[in-house]
Amino acid sequence: MPSTSINNVLSFGGSRNIGYYSAIRFLNQGATVHFLLRSTSVFDGNSEIQPFIQSGKAKLIQGDALKEADVKAAWDFASSTSPVDLVVFTIGTLPNISITKGIVMDIPNLVTQCYLNVVCTIPRHANPKLVVISSCGLTKHGHKVALPLLLKPMYSWLLAAPHKDKLGMERAVAYSAGWSWDNADGDAADMLGPDWQARKGLPAPGTLKNILVLRPALFTDGPCIADSGKNGKAPYRVTIGEELRGWTISRKDVAHFISVAVTEKWDEYKDNIVNIVY
Repeated sequence: MPSTSINNVLSFGGSRNIGYYSAIRFLNQGATVHFLLRSTSVFDGNSEIQPFIQSGKAKLIQGDALKEADVKAAWDFASSTSPVDLVVFTIGTLPNISITKGIVMDIPNLVTQCYLNVVCTIPRHANPKLVVISSCGLTKHGHKVALPLLLKPMYSWLLAAPHKDKLGMERAVAYSAGWSWDNADGDAADMLGPDWQARKGLPAPGTLKNILVLRPALFTDGPCIADSGKNGKAPYRVTIGEELRGWTISRKDVAHFISVAVTEKWDEYKDNIVNIVY
């Protein structure tokens, strides 16, 4: 299958982890990447990305994805010279662990609300590829069939709050994409807010296309196995729709998959929930 070049990327959550690793891949492929950052000093002293900033290929936009006006301004700036052809949404929470509650989030619906800000401000007539990071074991069915027994207590306790937030994001995706929703997972109203379906700019049911929801397994900070090409084996397992049982995946391998998916296999993966694990 022929490769499709990515020229103009808008990154939300790209200061670290998957968002950062995927941005570096697209920059190395010649794309321009626009980062919405609460602090544009986050890359000061970063020798890997500084050459791209100096050349103008990496563009830093100061703003907060929790503020709709800032997100709209990011869209406007990133689209000012050419249409955005890819959005990578990897916003997540920084760990704040309580012994009794697991991960505690200062803003319980951070991911959900940032996602809504992004899709509600997509420029008119724009149709970028949109990749959003969710998690395996998120739904009741996924928790039952995808998680090894030893991981289930961790997901039920430690990751309960961030997963509730990501479930809210997935509920919003399902609504606008016209996907079915399992009522056993609830309506996520506490994450989405009252009357969220009437929000101005929210894509109507069935109209949101060109989206890939990626559900990775438990993250590690390990190397990108895909780049090593060890043993000639597939570096990770991927399924569309079907829950995939497994343990972990490195953030760098997730970034590798994003790069391959959007440039080589988009017709296969778009408008689907995709699972990835070693």
